[in-house]
Amino acid sequence: MTQNVQNNDAAQNNGSTTHFGFNTVAEDEKESKVAEVFHSVAKNYDIMNDVMSVGLHRVWKLFTVNRVAPRPGMKVLDLASGTADLAIAFAKKIGASGQVWATDINESMLRVGRDRLIDKGVITPVALANAEHLPFPDNYFDVVTVAFGLRNMTHKDQALKEMQRVLRPGGRVFVLEFSKVHAPLQKAYDFYSFNLLPKMGELIANDAASYQYLAESIRMHPDQETLKAMMKDAGFDFVKYHNMSAGIVALHEGVKL
Repeated sequence: MTQNVQNNDAAQNNGSTTHFGFNTVAEDEKESKVAEVFHSVAKNYDIMNDVMSVGLHRVWKLFTVNRVAPRPGMKVLDLASGTADLAIAFAKKIGASGQVWATDINESMLRVGRDRLIDKGVITPVALANAEHLPFPDNYFDVVTVAFGLRNMTHKDQALKEMQRVLRPGGRVFVLEFSKVHAPLQKAYDFYSFNLLPKMGELIANDAASYQYLAESIRMHPDQETLKAMMKDAGFDFVKYHNMSAGIVALHEGVKL
């Protein structure tokens, strides 16, 4: 599929640019633009996840939880926690002897996640935090996770370095994210992403634009091998990934030595 990249005058004048979907914007604009998307979709986020993935997001997250293998006493940081699916699953297994921090840069999403935690009877700390500048000490967590959040970060390399910084030696990172689908499915996946997905967003969430951005942001995200290399550059060892649903999603893992 052809990517029509539109240059933004402000981005050109700023000098430092990045992508927002297929558009080019100033780096200092991306965070606010992404925030607008997630303020818009927060209330319908869970139902849209079920509809657009046909419920598969639950399987992808369950696989992630099983790979993390949370146990009592662990300290886990869940970045871009959103509606807190992973944080809830971790907290139930880790219990009061450990810690699960649910963080997100978007206040609307974090509020929905906080309410879900309360509704599930889960008492765990919740914090508004930018993954590129984490408010946590070095060598603190046993595990850091981020599910469907890395692609929205302006400086992914900086976020990965921050994840490495706050992990203790021997700690593990898990990045669950949309990735590069296997070639035979590419045309069908493009048709679904750019034709059906925005229509679902319009019908269910009254927001086609946010789901158009979702489709575009997936295409702009590093593929499996590129993200693996980025994680190694950030200081992680034993980096590997697991493709799911023919590469629509991949779970990357790394260890801090």
